[in-house]
Amino acid sequence: MAITVRGKNIEITPALKDYVEKRIGKITKYFDNLGEITVILTVAKGRHIVEVTVPVNGMLLRGEEATTDMYTSIDLVIEKLEKQIEKYKTKIARKLKQGVFRYEAPAHAPETDADEFKVVKTKRFAVKPVSVEEAIMQMNLINHDFYVFMNAETEEVNVIYRRRDGHYGLIEPEF
Repeated sequence: MAITVRGKNIEITPALKDYVEKRIGKITKYFDNLGEITVILTVAKGRHIVEVTVPVNGMLLRGEEATTDMYTSIDLVIEKLEKQIEKYKTKIARKLKQGVFRYEAPAHAPETDADEFKVVKTKRFAVKPVSVEEAIMQMNLINHDFYVFMNAETEEVNVIYRRRDGHYGLIEPEF
């Protein structure tokens, strides 16, 4: 298991790196086969932001926390990831055994400029048919507000999204 710790506007000291690796160990005990875990530590406007991405057998766990203390942010993001794992552990175990998930990062909405629309980043990912329930679970695991997937029932590309009222919406294309 490899852990990459990067910093933005912060120097990664050996003590800070050791603390991150120690805390990440709490997550690694749940899985046998993990990819390279990425931890990004950022300091911006007095906020200490920690973002953790954990690839697990083609699936992705992601958590982000921000506080006024870096160590507190690290602790909180690990707790958040553990809650995600606990909440979905039976579903995750079942899907990993079936080999259902094949996931890469979803495309992000382009940032807009007042004068022009400019695409600043493009991502491609493999889509494998999944149910709406599985798409919602994956969206929650990566902590995003939307998820693009191929609907197993209709075999069309759909988008599931989190509504402001806490429920979910489904976008189905009509040709």
